[in-house]
Amino acid sequence: MRPEKETMVEEIRRKVDGKVFVILADYHGLDVDETAELRDRLRGVSAEYAVVKNRLLRRVTGEAGLDGLNAGLTGPTAVVSGEGDVVEAAKILKAFIKEKDKPVIKLGAFSGAVLSAEDIEKLASLPPREQLLGQLVGTIAAPLTGLVGVMNQKVCSLLYVLQAVRDKKEKA
Repeated sequence: MRPEKETMVEEIRRKVDGKVFVILADYHGLDVDETAELRDRLRGVSAEYAVVKNRLLRRVTGEAGLDGLNAGLTGPTAVVSGEGDVVEAAKILKAFIKEKDKPVIKLGAFSGAVLSAEDIEKLASLPPREQLLGQLVGTIAAPLTGLVGVMNQKVCSLLYVLQAVRDKKEKA
């Protein structure tokens, strides 16, 4: 392989290898300004956007154990990859696609598992991480809250009985 192509492969390897998520998209129809806007949005969630050659990306995905992504390597391909939150990156892509009707998501990978375009769409519809953590805490705390309520009722019942006994003795 020529040295310039080897440099290109190394650059693609840097963008794909060891990343938490990789999303392949068809960038057909995006102009330079739209591409720059998408890059800026993704940069905010620790993700990057790069246009790559399919042949070179196929070589890198094979080395990285992401052979499942090879099915999406047809037509013009851009790679969105990052080490941050895949849900936030998917939300940014979904919002951008809603505004501009491009790019088109092909496939993705998250922690080594291959995701379809529908899976990435579902990820984009998840609530924010903080809200999910809040729901988890609420789910864990609900039985404890119920237990505290029951115990409180027992103490109150005992107090009512003692109050009734006191009132009875005062009358007598």
